[in-house]
Amino acid sequence: MENLIILSPSALNLFLECPKCFWLEKVKGIHRPNGAFPSLPGGIDAVLKKYFDKFRDKGELPPEIKDKVEGRLLDNQELLNEWRNNRRGLRFYDKGLEAEIMGALDDCLIDGEYFIPVDYKTRGWLAKDDSHSYYENQLNIYTLLLEKNGYKHKGFAYLIFYSPNEVVADAKILFNAEPRKVAVDTKAAYQVFQKAVEILRGSQPKSHSACKFCLWDNLSK
Repeated sequence: MENLIILSPSALNLFLECPKCFWLEKVKGIHRPNGAFPSLPGGIDAVLKKYFDKFRDKGELPPEIKDKVEGRLLDNQELLNEWRNNRRGLRFYDKGLEAEIMGALDDCLIDGEYFIPVDYKTRGWLAKDDSHSYYENQLNIYTLLLEKNGYKHKGFAYLIFYSPNEVVADAKILFNAEPRKVAVDTKAAYQVFQKAVEILRGSQPKSHSACKFCLWDNLSK
């Protein structure tokens, strides 16, 4: 491939779901069909960042996570804004693979000299016991990026699940908030990155047996 390979958590999630769909998107520019992208989660995500930044300015944690997480909010707003930027984010170029991995964090906690990635998740209902498992690869990648940029970590990250509770006067929606500590594995993240790059530099993979998009494509032929 002539162009530099740059992969994000969402791209690597696609690779884990179906190497063929991943290869078609990155090599041939053929994307999976999709409907209209919901704007509400993105809007809430932006509001949450502003909300957390207010507490950051005061050197405090939001009350819904106080005494439920380790550390304090990263107090370098300029650095965090760079990490949040989808076009910049945290990046690591691997000379051996000649490929780059990047990710944009929602937030970050600091506990002494250790950095702890934080990601907000908005849901329509309370998180289930295994809801965090869907985001393990994403958190692994964020932690790998911190590690490769010289930041120490504690081997875990936090997901903060927000789900609607009720609507009160003046159309205000009250949310449930649940911070969840998730163990991370940077070696697993690097292996996914490495395998994904290898796939892109090879021929088109076979259809994944569990991929509904590949199944539909095969049935339509």
